[in-house]
Amino acid sequence: MTAAARPSRVPPASRDLLAGKVVVITAAAGAGIGSATARRCLAEGASVVISDQHPARLAAYREELAGEHGDRVWAVPCDVTDGGAVTGLVAAAVDHFGRLDVMINNAGLGGTSSVLEMTDADWLRVLDVTLNGTFRCTRAALRQMVAQGDGGAVVNNASVLGWRAQEGQAHYAAAKAGVMALTRCAAMDVADYGIRVNAVAPSLATHPFLTKVMSADLLAELESREAFGRGAEPWEVATVIVFLASDYSSYLTGEVISVSSQHP
Repeated sequence: MTAAARPSRVPPASRDLLAGKVVVITAAAGAGIGSATARRCLAEGASVVISDQHPARLAAYREELAGEHGDRVWAVPCDVTDGGAVTGLVAAAVDHFGRLDVMINNAGLGGTSSVLEMTDADWLRVLDVTLNGTFRCTRAALRQMVAQGDGGAVVNNASVLGWRAQEGQAHYAAAKAGVMALTRCAAMDVADYGIRVNAVAPSLATHPFLTKVMSADLLAELESREAFGRGAEPWEVATVIVFLASDYSSYLTGEVISVSSQHP
């Protein structure tokens, strides 16, 4: 199919999939998957707490979203490497909106480094944000959902690098593989409470700031591996996250859904 013949890419119409639900999203300020997910959750009728470790950027995005969605959006700064801050995030969401129905763990840290040059600090920093941070947020959210006693859903942001090898990505790939394993095991821990835990594994989601952490040559190479010859737009990942957060996926738990057109 030629580029001219491909259908235009616009988000599908909303269907109130999250109407009445309270959603917390980490790393939600900026131009990537987190911010797109916040926008989509609001479009689907949810009340949303956005969180980020950059207070000024977070406040600006909250103001932008509030202009369209009013008091259904709230903002709480949080560094996911701080267990107390994570507990505070969940408590603040419950204090503001009365409950927590969905936790979307989007916070992660990447970088490129060969294991030959990678320091302990490099390795530990990526794992602390990407894996440990997801664990802290999952634990806090599940404790609240269990206390509420009426189910809930956690959606983690993993990566196809949890399955595939890529040069310079040992720390990030190991962390994302850990997120996948955490997802599967946590799902079993809370199945008896009617709580679901799933994850998405995007291959490449493009946004304006991607070139700050990735060379243009590498980006072009990764795009060429995709069946559509491009990376996903952040909203294309967000729609899958919303599916997993919604009752449309009521029988899915412990699953990792690949959001990718790339083939080995």
